[in-house]
Amino acid sequence: MNATTGDVWKHPNLRIAYVAQHAFHHLEQHLDKTANQYIQWRYQYGEDRELLQKETRQISDEEKKQMEKIIMIEGEKRQIEQLMGRRKGKRTFDYEVKWVNKVHDDNTWMPREQLESLGFSKMLQAFDDKEAARAGMYARPLTAQNITKHLVDVGLDAEFSTHNRLRGLSGGQKVKVVIGAAMWNQPHMLVLDEPTNYLDRDSLGALATAIKDYGGGVVIISHNSDFVKELCPEIWHVDNGVCTVTGARNEPLAANKIEFKQEEEMTDAFGNVSKVKQQKAKLSRKEKMAKAKRKKAGLGEDDDDDQDDWVV
Repeated sequence: MNATTGDVWKHPNLRIAYVAQHAFHHLEQHLDKTANQYIQWRYQYGEDRELLQKETRQISDEEKKQMEKIIMIEGEKRQIEQLMGRRKGKRTFDYEVKWVNKVHDDNTWMPREQLESLGFSKMLQAFDDKEAARAGMYARPLTAQNITKHLVDVGLDAEFSTHNRLRGLSGGQKVKVVIGAAMWNQPHMLVLDEPTNYLDRDSLGALATAIKDYGGGVVIISHNSDFVKELCPEIWHVDNGVCTVTGARNEPLAANKIEFKQEEEMTDAFGNVSKVKQQKAKLSRKEKMAKAKRKKAGLGEDDDDDQDDWVV
């Protein structure tokens, strides 16, 4: 589904997994495969093949026409053929561009913003997805043995994942296959649309525990109030344009002392960690006199006169 209004931004390395409300939708074309074979098919090229079939990944005729436009590079007319690589630029990523009818030695590095302005947003998105998936593949190769172990971790025995076709599995087992397949590429964010369908009480308890222990972000759409309350201490209930918040926010805050500590590291939007260089602000003679006057009047800061303010 495409956004109707506003801007959508996501980190180029972000991996998102989605489980549809009708979970069996993911399996309809693969009923004669085993669960193990289905996951091998889905990730055999690195990225999630189901993700590539989504509406947001399809290139429209207008976008194709825009992508075929001629670009002036170093006084020469060129046309983009494909993206070959990616590296960290000054503010964002730069991409290695392969040009039509040009050898690889003529490849050019271009910043993301420039490629987006030229209409290559979906090509960038597909390339980012492939790079993000490749990072997950290094940690866990796509082998039958690894897939079997992965499905056992989500509650599907090896016998059912390796020797039984999907059409012969129960509803609950199919849901486990779908969840296991979505989690194969180790996503940073998981979107679950009505995940409680077809799951028994024990499986629901196991799913709730797994979500609590999960280190990434989880978005859940569910009609099961008990399941939601178990996972969400704070509930936002929207009805007729009015949002009512219940739970943690309505409880009085504990009167704990808050201590402030100067940050020694800073993480930017791309996850890069850098040391924060701290400097003492040099006060002018006029500022020092004003500070001393405020302290004498009982309006000054609690720190010593010799203690300068910190700026970052």
